[in-house]
Amino acid sequence: MTDTNPVSLTRSLLAFDTINPPGDERTCAHHVGGFLEESGFLVDYYEFGTQRTSLVARLVGSGAKSPICFTGHLDTVPLGKMNWSMDPFAGEMDGNRFYGRGTSDMKAAIAAILLMGQRMSELKGRVADIVLVLTAGEETGCQGSRYLADLGGEVLGEAGAIVVGEPTANQPLIGHKGVARYEIMTAGITAHASMPEQGDNAIHKVAEVVQRLQSFNFGVDPHDILGAPTLNIGTITGGININSVPDQARLGIDIRTIPGQDAHDIQDRLQKAAGAEATVTLLQSEASLITDVGDEWVQDVYEVMTECLGHRPSPGGVTYFTDGSNLKAAYGDPPTIILGPGETTQAHKTDEYCLVSNLEMSLEAYIEIARRWCCA
Repeated sequence: MTDTNPVSLTRSLLAFDTINPPGDERTCAHHVGGFLEESGFLVDYYEFGTQRTSLVARLVGSGAKSPICFTGHLDTVPLGKMNWSMDPFAGEMDGNRFYGRGTSDMKAAIAAILLMGQRMSELKGRVADIVLVLTAGEETGCQGSRYLADLGGEVLGEAGAIVVGEPTANQPLIGHKGVARYEIMTAGITAHASMPEQGDNAIHKVAEVVQRLQSFNFGVDPHDILGAPTLNIGTITGGININSVPDQARLGIDIRTIPGQDAHDIQDRLQKAAGAEATVTLLQSEASLITDVGDEWVQDVYEVMTECLGHRPSPGGVTYFTDGSNLKAAYGDPPTIILGPGETTQAHKTDEYCLVSNLEMSLEAYIEIARRWCCA
């Protein structure tokens, strides 16, 4: 019998080890697909690599209105070096909290999306399809959603609105920052450590770059919703042994971008700041996402969440990025809301948890959002 309890369904998803890397989402994806097929969804699977399985599921309506899309990812981040006090794959309870890797980010939301689909399949007279896009590889650069987007419209179909189930503690958010990641490399000349004057120290050069980047100027004003872009130097490496002058050093740079910024323009600014003895390489970029708060559907979602939360939401965004940026572009820029039961501050943490009450609320919210769209 199909599980209809959101906590126990989440637990069944937590039991699949989809830690990325390596991901291995295939078994979990087919488990989810089987659940959806029992509810009448048409399910197709797509792999961007071995065992790296995403799925696109469709509950067919009359077609009188464009579909609504709900999306989330199946992979999770590693457990980290610290010991967990709870089993990360069991969903153990402590009062209103249940614990596990992926509870907040974001298997609880996946469970709510699945149960929303099940409930909607029981309603007659649906005028729009419901499309579920459940991806692999989100945690390592939105690989699954990019692959689906690159396959084209025959795979994803259409969508007139998107709900991204990433953790927001059930606050409906209208945007998120993008990301641009770079490597900055400096080169030198190796020599014996006892004769440093015979070499050219690459670490000294990269240290100068670090100092310059502390006052890096993006040249843009803060966004009204998403604020200012940020720069973080996340890694620094150099040298091969302690008794040699290092001939190479590298920095890893993570920049969170706002609408209007371009990764290549930022690269040019970084190169200018780093100086002629450094080389800046773009490693990855994902676009920011923003939706007009005045959009009619956004306001409808606000009405739904006002009933759930007991207060009207305020326009807001998050600093992380999501599959939503790839899907919003692929679907032709429909309004997009980020809304999920997970706690933003719990993502990627040891002893990650989600609140049972938030999971139950998100399920009811997803059902009402889908009902208003599909049964109007």
